[in-house]
Amino acid sequence: MADGRRPPESAEPYAIIGGRHRKVDALDRLTGVARYTDDLRLPRMLHCKILRSPHAHATIRSIDASAALAMEGVEAVIDGGDMPTPYGIIPWTPDEHALCTDKARYVGDAVAAVAAIDEETANAALERIVVDWEPLEAIVDPHESLRREDVQIHTSRKGNGNLCKRVELAFGDLQAGFAEAEVVVEGDYHFHGTTHGAIEPHCALGWFDGRGLLTVWSATQVPHYLHRELARVLDVPTWRIRVIQPPIGGAFGGKSEPFDLEFCVALLAMRTGRPVKCLYTREEVFYAHRGRHPFHMSYRTALSAEGRILAVDANTVLDGGAYSSFGLVTTYYSGQLLGSPYDLGSYRFHSRRAYTNKPACGPKRGHGSVQPRFAIEVQLDKAARALGIDPIALRRRNALPVGGRTINGFHINATGFLTCLDRVQEASRWSERWGQLPRGQGLGVAGSTYISGTNYCIYPTELPQSGVQICLDRSGRVRIFAGTSDIGQGSSTMLAIIAAEELGVALEDVRVVAADSDLCPVDLGAYSSRITLMAGHACKQAACDLAGKVRGAVAERWGVPRKLVTLAGRRAQRIDEPDTWMPIHEAFVLAESALGTLGATGSYRTRKEGVHGEYRGATIGASPAYSYTAHVAEVSVDEQTGQVEVLHIWAAHDCGRALSPVLVQAQIEGSVYMGAAEVVMEEHHVMPSGLRDDGGKRDPGPGKDGLLAHSSLLDYRMPTALDTPEIEALIVEEPDPAGPYGAKEAGEGPLHPAIPAIANAVFDAVGVRIDHLPITPAKVLAALAQRDADPNEAA
Repeated sequence: MADGRRPPESAEPYAIIGGRHRKVDALDRLTGVARYTDDLRLPRMLHCKILRSPHAHATIRSIDASAALAMEGVEAVIDGGDMPTPYGIIPWTPDEHALCTDKARYVGDAVAAVAAIDEETANAALERIVVDWEPLEAIVDPHESLRREDVQIHTSRKGNGNLCKRVELAFGDLQAGFAEAEVVVEGDYHFHGTTHGAIEPHCALGWFDGRGLLTVWSATQVPHYLHRELARVLDVPTWRIRVIQPPIGGAFGGKSEPFDLEFCVALLAMRTGRPVKCLYTREEVFYAHRGRHPFHMSYRTALSAEGRILAVDANTVLDGGAYSSFGLVTTYYSGQLLGSPYDLGSYRFHSRRAYTNKPACGPKRGHGSVQPRFAIEVQLDKAARALGIDPIALRRRNALPVGGRTINGFHINATGFLTCLDRVQEASRWSERWGQLPRGQGLGVAGSTYISGTNYCIYPTELPQSGVQICLDRSGRVRIFAGTSDIGQGSSTMLAIIAAEELGVALEDVRVVAADSDLCPVDLGAYSSRITLMAGHACKQAACDLAGKVRGAVAERWGVPRKLVTLAGRRAQRIDEPDTWMPIHEAFVLAESALGTLGATGSYRTRKEGVHGEYRGATIGASPAYSYTAHVAEVSVDEQTGQVEVLHIWAAHDCGRALSPVLVQAQIEGSVYMGAAEVVMEEHHVMPSGLRDDGGKRDPGPGKDGLLAHSSLLDYRMPTALDTPEIEALIVEEPDPAGPYGAKEAGEGPLHPAIPAIANAVFDAVGVRIDHLPITPAKVLAALAQRDADPNEAA
């Protein structure tokens, strides 16, 4: 319906939830009213630019900024000595500085920052800063990094300073599983690095006012963590810092930790007494990166004659780049999240994250589990063919039961995975088309699971992970104050939907104020697909509290029990006598007259008992609820050119309950698009020692490697509308008791199966496997040539 309500014939017990809604901020964004961080202008504002290292690895002997400071229009210059406190999003691995203090660890590492009257002057000042460098040997290969002890990217008291994190966990009798196997599939898989490609570059604006309050506006998706780290690095009490997140032009995980520019504008504002803004260039965004880790994976999978998975043995090396970022968690996720949606007989994973002299990797949509999902789903496809079993049938046989546990101890409340398989099988006409298409065309299938928020905060705390405040206005308006970060996924709309449902108002009657540390309670941010479940619960709690007060006041006026009063359609109405009603604003006035100003709070804490196992690392990957996805992809492969065209992807996703199906569908489509882009196009490639981008030779001396092969959107290949396949988003609703109204995530999980489904479809089309992503024409042609030379090597 036009107002977002469900149609009258709907059998669902909700008025707003499940209706078709427009995002609450859509009109502002479409008409240009929304003001992004770079749209903000303050009186006397200065502009900041950051000097970056030209070396992948080099010691800083000295920095001389006197010539820059002498320039007219330059107000301040800072370097690493001004911010010596290290930081990191994970509190146990603070290995970054806002500006390098001792050495640079990748090309683009921040060294110094200038505040000047305009960007042109600031850029000119950067050229006058003299840095005395001592170039060091750079390592850009993670395997070499783990072997080398003579070149230390980070010093460590525990051994090799190039090892960021090691995790080795085993569950079940692996030896017995391999001994009983009918088929053992072995393979080496390489997942390339990719970056986020958000439309809006990183941007921050700092202002230190006359009262001693530091305000930072930032295009961040974690304002709470930025608030914490600003206080720590700048040694300013948290109560003297305000962080505001304006509208965001995309993030996808790429803005989920503090960055150098936020610290720089804050300190420069404090030093100059004037507002200071910094906007990354597109090239800086590529070097700031924090994109998906390159993974080098060796997998062995054992299956019985009936197709049951008996054992999985995974060995993974992660290329982490120069700093830890989320690396501790990523290393665990590379194995912990593989235990679902399949019931594994036994499982072992050994993962090592290496430091390299490249831009630091971090979380990108589907953090840590997209890469291993590629490996395992291709392995299952190989096994199905070896056993003569339909790949969808094989996945059905291994699906985890509802209410069961993964082999590594995670509790599964609800799963719609089998329904997802049914939906894509039917929609794609798999049974009649798989293996029957003309040469050069093929179908592939894959499944996956993902978390709906992490069960534990990034830092240890007993405080709520999300809080919401709601107040009712006597005009009939509802105001929500939440620390949530809407990065385009529609979290503000989700909160408005819940409040409108419980309080009986229309969606347009709800105002959401979000992501302002002075106005809103804490929410930990937009990462790990946590907001719908966690902030949704907090919002529902507050809205139900207020609804109870309003219903109670109306019931007292009418002289009936509270249970006979409902709030819906901008009315308070008697359930047993529908003709007895009053406008909702009158109901609010009645309640305010009886109780005073109407406000309520809600908060969310995860349940700790029974959610995970009792071993070291068991909490990492534990979630209140897990989503499930299945994809079928159809491709066309030109054997003359090697070109792969993704024609169609059917994506079924179990989101528990779709609070807003339009938003869920958009999230599914966006995830599928991103996955399809990563498998056939995108690559964040750093040139190794001794190579130039044009393929020629150059001096491979110390500090000369580590350059990005593509640091612009002209060079980094991303799909346009012409390259995007037909995407059919199929919503599966298997309500999960852990989620509000049964809802769970839909923002990241739908990405995972796209990549292996396409890879499996390529094999179905032309009989070759490309296990080293991305699937480029050159790789396809090489594989076809090898297939023709030795047909036994095809599978």
